Amino acid sequence: MSTHVNNCVHVVWGWSVTKRPEDLFRKHGGQLRMSEAIRLGMSRYMLYKLLDRGVIERVSRGIYRLVQLPPIGNPDLVTVGLRVPNGVVCLVSALAFHRMTTQIPHEVSVAVLRGARAPRLDHPPVRAYFFGAAAHAAGVEVHQLDGVEVRIYNPEKTLADSVKFRNRIGMDVVQEALKAYRARRRPDYDAVMNYARICRVDRVILPYLEALM
Repeated sequence: MSTHVNNCVHVVWGWSVTKRPEDLFRKHGGQLRMSEAIRLGMSRYMLYKLLDRGVIERVSRGIYRLVQLPPIGNPDLVTVGLRVPNGVVCLVSALAFHRMTTQIPHEVSVAVLRGARAPRLDHPPVRAYFFGAAAHAAGVEVHQLDGVEVRIYNPEKTLADSVKFRNRIGMDVVQEALKAYRARRRPDYDAVMNYARICRVDRVILPYLEALM
Protein backbone atom coordinates (compact mmCIF):
# COMPACT_ATOMS: atom_id res chain seq x y z
CA MET A 1 0.00 0.00 0.00
CA SER A 2 1.36 3.42 -0.87
CA THR A 3 0.15 6.85 0.16
CA HIS A 4 1.53 10.06 -1.36
CA VAL A 5 -0.51 13.03 -0.21
CA ASN A 6 1.21 15.60 -2.40
CA ASN A 7 1.71 13.49 -5.52
CA CYS A 8 -0.77 13.27 -8.33
CA VAL A 9 -1.52 9.57 -7.88
CA HIS A 10 -2.82 7.94 -4.70
CA VAL A 11 -3.48 4.29 -4.08
CA VAL A 12 -5.24 3.65 -0.77
CA TRP A 13 -6.93 0.33 -0.09
CA GLY A 14 -7.75 -0.09 -3.75
CA TRP A 15 -8.83 3.54 -4.29
CA SER A 16 -6.81 5.11 -7.08
CA VAL A 17 -7.33 8.65 -8.32
CA THR A 18 -5.27 11.02 -10.40
CA LYS A 19 -6.31 14.07 -8.42
CA ARG A 20 -5.80 15.33 -4.89
CA PRO A 21 -7.25 13.34 -1.95
CA GLU A 22 -9.64 16.19 -1.10
CA ASP A 23 -11.38 15.45 -4.40
CA LEU A 24 -13.02 12.51 -2.64
CA PHE A 25 -14.80 15.08 -0.46
CA ARG A 26 -15.75 17.18 -3.49
CA LYS A 27 -17.18 14.12 -5.24
CA HIS A 28 -19.51 13.55 -2.28
CA GLY A 29 -20.76 17.07 -1.66
CA GLY A 30 -17.79 18.33 0.34
CA GLN A 31 -18.80 16.67 3.60
CA LEU A 32 -18.24 13.14 4.89
CA ARG A 33 -18.39 11.05 8.00
CA MET A 34 -15.04 9.51 8.86
CA SER A 35 -16.58 6.06 8.46
CA GLU A 36 -17.79 6.98 4.96
CA ALA A 37 -14.39 8.36 3.95
CA ILE A 38 -12.68 5.18 5.12
CA ARG A 39 -15.27 3.01 3.37
CA LEU A 40 -14.61 4.97 0.17
CA GLY A 41 -10.89 4.25 0.44
CA MET A 42 -9.33 7.11 2.40
CA SER A 43 -7.04 6.16 5.27
CA ARG A 44 -7.23 7.77 8.71
CA TYR A 45 -3.70 9.09 8.12
CA MET A 46 -4.74 10.89 4.96
CA LEU A 47 -7.87 12.27 6.64
CA TYR A 48 -5.86 13.70 9.53
CA LYS A 49 -3.27 15.03 7.07
CA LEU A 50 -6.00 16.99 5.28
CA LEU A 51 -7.17 18.26 8.67
CA ASP A 52 -3.66 19.35 9.66
CA ARG A 53 -3.20 21.13 6.32
CA GLY A 54 -6.42 23.07 6.87
CA VAL A 55 -8.08 21.55 3.81
CA ILE A 56 -10.96 20.09 5.83
CA GLU A 57 -12.49 21.03 9.16
CA ARG A 58 -14.22 19.05 11.89
CA VAL A 59 -17.91 19.89 12.02
CA SER A 60 -18.78 17.49 14.81
CA ARG A 61 -17.39 14.25 16.15
CA GLY A 62 -16.62 12.05 13.17
CA ILE A 63 -17.88 14.56 10.57
CA TYR A 64 -15.57 16.58 8.31
CA ARG A 65 -16.10 19.08 5.49
CA LEU A 66 -14.01 21.13 3.08
CA VAL A 67 -13.15 24.53 4.56
CA GLN A 68 -13.68 26.21 1.19
CA LEU A 69 -17.39 25.43 1.26
CA PRO A 70 -19.77 28.29 2.09
CA PRO A 71 -20.61 28.57 5.82
CA ILE A 72 -23.24 26.07 6.96
CA GLY A 73 -26.62 27.78 7.12
CA ASN A 74 -28.21 25.19 9.45
CA PRO A 75 -25.26 23.62 11.28
CA ASP A 76 -27.30 21.96 14.04
CA LEU A 77 -29.83 20.41 11.67
CA VAL A 78 -27.08 19.32 9.29
CA THR A 79 -25.20 17.60 12.11
CA VAL A 80 -28.36 15.82 13.26
CA GLY A 81 -29.10 14.80 9.67
CA LEU A 82 -25.66 13.24 9.38
CA ARG A 83 -25.42 11.61 12.79
CA VAL A 84 -29.05 10.63 13.41
CA PRO A 85 -30.08 9.45 9.92
CA ASN A 86 -33.18 7.60 11.20
CA GLY A 87 -34.36 10.54 13.29
CA VAL A 88 -36.82 13.22 12.17
CA VAL A 89 -36.59 16.86 13.22
CA CYS A 90 -39.81 17.60 15.09
CA LEU A 91 -41.76 19.90 17.40
CA VAL A 92 -40.13 23.28 18.20
CA SER A 93 -37.19 22.63 15.85
CA ALA A 94 -39.57 21.81 13.01
CA LEU A 95 -41.79 24.78 13.89
CA ALA A 96 -38.74 27.05 13.71
CA PHE A 97 -37.70 25.56 10.36
CA HIS A 98 -41.18 26.18 8.95
CA ARG A 99 -41.28 29.68 10.51
CA MET A 100 -44.25 28.86 12.68
CA THR A 101 -42.78 30.04 15.97
CA THR A 102 -40.74 32.88 17.37
CA GLN A 103 -39.05 30.45 19.74
CA ILE A 104 -35.29 30.06 19.24
CA PRO A 105 -34.49 26.38 19.82
CA HIS A 106 -31.54 25.81 22.13
CA GLU A 107 -31.57 22.11 21.29
CA VAL A 108 -32.69 20.03 18.34
CA SER A 109 -35.91 18.09 18.88
CA VAL A 110 -35.69 14.71 17.18
CA ALA A 111 -38.35 12.03 16.80
CA VAL A 112 -36.99 8.51 17.11
CA LEU A 113 -38.79 5.22 16.81
CA ARG A 114 -40.09 3.90 20.10
CA GLY A 115 -37.72 1.26 21.41
CA ALA A 116 -34.69 2.75 19.65
CA ARG A 117 -31.73 4.14 21.54
CA ALA A 118 -31.84 7.88 22.19
CA PRO A 119 -29.17 9.73 20.15
CA ARG A 120 -26.18 11.08 22.05
CA LEU A 121 -24.26 13.91 20.44
CA ASP A 122 -21.51 16.06 21.88
CA HIS A 123 -22.95 18.93 19.84
CA PRO A 124 -25.61 20.16 19.25
CA PRO A 125 -27.77 19.37 22.27
CA VAL A 126 -30.53 16.96 21.25
CA ARG A 127 -33.85 16.11 22.91
CA ALA A 128 -35.34 12.83 21.78
CA TYR A 129 -39.08 12.18 21.56
CA PHE A 130 -40.23 8.61 21.10
CA PHE A 131 -42.89 7.95 18.45
CA GLY A 132 -44.80 4.82 17.51
CA ALA A 133 -44.20 3.39 14.04
CA ALA A 134 -47.17 5.06 12.31
CA ALA A 135 -46.57 8.48 13.87
CA HIS A 136 -42.83 8.28 13.22
CA ALA A 137 -43.27 7.51 9.52
CA ALA A 138 -46.05 9.99 8.73
CA GLY A 139 -45.47 13.43 7.27
CA VAL A 140 -41.72 13.20 6.72
CA GLU A 141 -40.14 15.65 4.28
CA VAL A 142 -36.53 15.34 3.13
CA HIS A 143 -34.79 18.71 2.80
CA GLN A 144 -31.38 19.31 1.27
CA LEU A 145 -29.53 21.55 3.73
CA ASP A 146 -25.97 22.41 2.76
CA GLY A 147 -25.82 19.28 0.62
CA VAL A 148 -27.09 17.01 3.41
CA GLU A 149 -30.45 15.24 3.46
CA VAL A 150 -32.31 16.20 6.64
CA ARG A 151 -35.64 14.60 7.55
CA ILE A 152 -38.16 17.09 8.94
CA TYR A 153 -41.87 16.72 9.60
CA ASN A 154 -44.08 18.84 7.36
CA PRO A 155 -46.07 21.73 8.90
CA GLU A 156 -49.33 19.79 9.22
CA LYS A 157 -47.71 16.83 10.98
CA THR A 158 -45.75 19.21 13.20
CA LEU A 159 -48.98 20.86 14.32
CA ALA A 160 -50.46 17.50 15.27
CA ASP A 161 -47.28 16.55 17.13
CA SER A 162 -47.24 19.89 18.93
CA VAL A 163 -50.75 19.31 20.24
CA LYS A 164 -49.83 15.79 21.31
CA PHE A 165 -46.77 17.07 23.22
CA ARG A 166 -48.39 20.33 24.35
CA ASN A 167 -47.56 19.66 27.99
CA ARG A 168 -43.89 19.30 27.05
CA ILE A 169 -43.47 22.31 24.78
CA GLY A 170 -46.10 24.66 26.24
CA MET A 171 -49.57 25.58 25.08
CA ASP A 172 -48.40 29.09 24.21
CA VAL A 173 -46.07 27.59 21.60
CA VAL A 174 -48.94 25.53 20.17
CA GLN A 175 -51.28 28.51 19.94
CA GLU A 176 -48.63 30.61 18.21
CA ALA A 177 -48.01 27.79 15.73
CA LEU A 178 -51.73 27.46 14.98
CA LYS A 179 -52.00 31.20 14.24
CA ALA A 180 -48.90 31.10 12.07
CA TYR A 181 -50.30 28.14 10.16
CA ARG A 182 -53.60 29.96 9.54
CA ALA A 183 -51.60 32.83 7.98
CA ARG A 184 -50.00 30.51 5.42
CA ARG A 185 -51.08 30.88 1.81
CA ARG A 186 -52.82 27.52 1.56
CA PRO A 187 -53.47 25.93 4.95
CA ASP A 188 -54.63 22.33 4.62
CA TYR A 189 -56.81 21.62 7.64
CA ASP A 190 -57.85 18.22 6.30
CA ALA A 191 -54.20 17.16 6.31
CA VAL A 192 -53.79 18.45 9.86
CA MET A 193 -56.77 16.36 10.95
CA ASN A 194 -55.41 13.31 9.15
CA TYR A 195 -52.12 13.54 11.05
CA ALA A 196 -54.01 14.31 14.26
CA ARG A 197 -55.89 11.02 13.87
CA ILE A 198 -52.58 9.18 13.40
CA CYS A 199 -51.27 10.88 16.55
CA ARG A 200 -54.60 10.23 18.32
CA VAL A 201 -55.24 13.87 19.15
CA ASP A 202 -57.99 14.60 16.61
CA ARG A 203 -60.58 15.30 19.29
CA VAL A 204 -58.17 17.61 21.09
CA ILE A 205 -57.12 19.62 18.05
CA LEU A 206 -60.55 19.93 16.41
CA PRO A 207 -61.81 22.86 18.55
CA TYR A 208 -58.63 24.82 17.86
CA LEU A 209 -58.95 24.26 14.11
CA GLU A 210 -62.62 25.23 14.15
CA ALA A 211 -61.67 28.48 15.87
CA LEU A 212 -59.19 29.22 13.08
CA MET A 213 -61.56 28.60 10.18
